[in-house]
Amino acid sequence: MRWIDVWVRFAIVIGVLACAPILPAHSTAAAQSTGVPQDANSAVSRSAAGPAVDIHIEDVERFYKVYDVAGGHPTADQLQHDYLDPGSDGLHHLAQARRVTGVAIAKTLAEHPEIYSDAKRCMAVLPEVRLRLEVLLRKLADLYPEAKFPPITIAVSRGKPVAIGSPDFGVQIGLEALCAVKWADPNVENRFVRIIVHEYAHVQQAQALVDNEHPTVLERSLVEGAAEFTTELIYGEPAEVDEPPFKERTEGHEKGIETAFAGDENKTELSAWVDNSTMEKPGDLGYWVGYRIVKSYYQHATDKRQAVREILQMTDPKAFLAKSGWYPGIRLQ
Repeated sequence: MRWIDVWVRFAIVIGVLACAPILPAHSTAAAQSTGVPQDANSAVSRSAAGPAVDIHIEDVERFYKVYDVAGGHPTADQLQHDYLDPGSDGLHHLAQARRVTGVAIAKTLAEHPEIYSDAKRCMAVLPEVRLRLEVLLRKLADLYPEAKFPPITIAVSRGKPVAIGSPDFGVQIGLEALCAVKWADPNVENRFVRIIVHEYAHVQQAQALVDNEHPTVLERSLVEGAAEFTTELIYGEPAEVDEPPFKERTEGHEKGIETAFAGDENKTELSAWVDNSTMEKPGDLGYWVGYRIVKSYYQHATDKRQAVREILQMTDPKAFLAKSGWYPGIRLQ
């Protein structure tokens, strides 16, 4: 199977579509032969309607060229030199932030080859994802007029993370990780939309907090909880903590989980609370506690629009917690 040699662009514009898809004349047949959506990438544009969002898939195309040439078994050296090294800025940031190397990808590929062979199918939903984002990201801009919408890079990683977002580096999605999670929404289109909205919340947050390499449990949990709650405001549900397997772990156990959290909130060892989900089951209870703290803050606020600003502009997690009205086991609406 050959992947398209020329990447195609489309514009995702908040409010109205700023321009029609720009399709190279010779891309159609190749795209049809590979199953990659013809309008899976977007051109940067800006109109009176508001900011635009780029979605880039050229890293995915390059990965699968390497993968296909190697018969599905590329070496660590091939992955490093032919996929990662010539990659986009977004891929390079993902690699640096989450230790993505040719060796790491090759290891995951050997242990879980199915997640790489299955991931291509997820690309087919991108046109519908684009249309839904037009509406949802306009909601974010309405709630928070200062909102920024830097590029989204869809790439292939080492089986994790599903996604990361940063004020300086935009949004990166790990295609194979997003597609492989067994406990998440079975609708892949919904997964893309929810995760992208969650990551765009991170883009609006204080860089010092989002990109802190040594956060406390409280700091990291509030960063993630704010993104989960923002996703609920925009999408109608959080990105992760409302999934049925998550609810099974938390419903009826709120006080016990949150009492333990309060005891750990100042620690910098995060493994009990975040970054501990697997493909088979959710972890990340810090996301859930952080979401509940942020939701308590919002529900106690009289000016909801100002509360959204304070949630996204949070710089002092301790002060935010004190003002939130949260306590272990609190009942929220």
